[in-house]
Amino acid sequence: MAAPPGTPLPTSTARWILLTTVLGSSMALLDSTVVNVALPRIGRDLNAPLTALQWTVNAYLLTLAALILLGGSLGDRYGRRRVFVLGVTWFATASLACGLAPTPGILIAARALQGIGGALLTPGSLALIQASFPPEDRARAVGIWSGFGGIGAAVGPFLGGWLVNGPGWRWVFLLNVPLALICVPVALRHVPESSDERAHGRFDLLGATLGALALALVTYALVEARQGSLTVALTALAGVAAGIGFLHVERRAPDPMMPPSIFASRQFTAVNLVTLCVYAAFGGFFFLTALQLQVVSGYSPLKAGTAMLPTTALMLLFSARSGALAERIGPRLPLTVGPLLCAAAMLLMLRVGKDAAYLTDVLPALLVMGAGMVTLVAPLTATVLASVDAGRAGLASGINNAAARAAGLVAVAALPLLTGMDDEAYRSPDAFDTAFGHAMPICAAVLAAGALLAAATIRRPPADCAHPECTHHGNVTTPPLEPPAPHKEREERREQPRHDPHPPAIDNPPS
Repeated sequence: MAAPPGTPLPTSTARWILLTTVLGSSMALLDSTVVNVALPRIGRDLNAPLTALQWTVNAYLLTLAALILLGGSLGDRYGRRRVFVLGVTWFATASLACGLAPTPGILIAARALQGIGGALLTPGSLALIQASFPPEDRARAVGIWSGFGGIGAAVGPFLGGWLVNGPGWRWVFLLNVPLALICVPVALRHVPESSDERAHGRFDLLGATLGALALALVTYALVEARQGSLTVALTALAGVAAGIGFLHVERRAPDPMMPPSIFASRQFTAVNLVTLCVYAAFGGFFFLTALQLQVVSGYSPLKAGTAMLPTTALMLLFSARSGALAERIGPRLPLTVGPLLCAAAMLLMLRVGKDAAYLTDVLPALLVMGAGMVTLVAPLTATVLASVDAGRAGLASGINNAAARAAGLVAVAALPLLTGMDDEAYRSPDAFDTAFGHAMPICAAVLAAGALLAAATIRRPPADCAHPECTHHGNVTTPPLEPPAPHKEREERREQPRHDPHPPAIDNPPS
């Protein structure tokens, strides 16, 4: 039975709830920012080929992207606290398996399990805030949550580099265990349970399975395409067939995970296509740059992790202003200029080679990259939410978040193939530098395509966005999630006139 939100700030219970959600979401957020820094050491210690490093990233993204919408539905039906605690426990157990993995295969399998835990806990952290706090306190609670999340995003690469340099890469994963040991007891003792009374037991399991299968098969085909075997070709065809089956199921399912009707909004469809372009480029950039700085430029893991701080710092400092500016002038210009700035930054990264000087070679590119991300990320999120009815904001945000993760997944799989990297490329500075020089223009071209698409298709929404997440976002790897509003509020918001200058806020803010 769902309890009405009734935990006002600044009570002690409210502080415990915020602590729980911050700890839980920090586990997933830290994992998404620190693993790339550890990849060269993982490859060396486990004698892993480049394909194993790709799968170390992609196994996690695969299960997370495929199941994150289902994870939110499970919380609504069976209890948000229950599913959140399950997700945190699952994530920590899989992290322990990652930290103890003796072989690349076991590490990859544990990463896939970790993604399942992430799909359970990521939607749950913000859903708990929405279900626990009264409407007048939610924006402030989300702001506190988002602020700590932004700090975590900023600290993540530095912390990852320090761990890899010090106790070793395994602690990048083992760090999640003590966080879970704090988070779970606090959640069970202090966080009230909540659910959606009108949620039913029907879940789109077939759709989720086909979606995951399509992503897995296509990713496998891209990663292994250098072999040019019949098996790879058949795998690619099977992936396409699974994708077609997924679309067919979504059209016919009574409660689809990704209802086709939401794409009746041309603005929603357009902004998701822009998202695919932008986050594919980001996924390739952050994966390859962490390797380039260490393999080619000779940076230590700590120095490589610290090198990325300016991008996140700019996001933390100026995302709110960017969101406010886009609210005044509309999203079309920011979503056109932002990707072009990021494309310029990736071309500037061509200066980063052997013995690259941080101040003259690396920092200028990262500052331009940060400026581009500040310009586009908050307006992109706001446009996604404003392009659908308020009652579907949670679904729209979940689809957009899943699209961003899937785009990064495909990019990490495809770029080594497109740039001619073999399994030993990351062990050779010259070979990797050559491939990196080919990859950055590809990423820049994808961003330019996203900018052109935004210029041609994005229009000003009919109502301003009053979502806290539109101006509080420090994650540089994925857009934030918006949990579904409780049923009663969804109905009230459908009745709210679209021209209302002060629409009710739908609360919360990646990943």
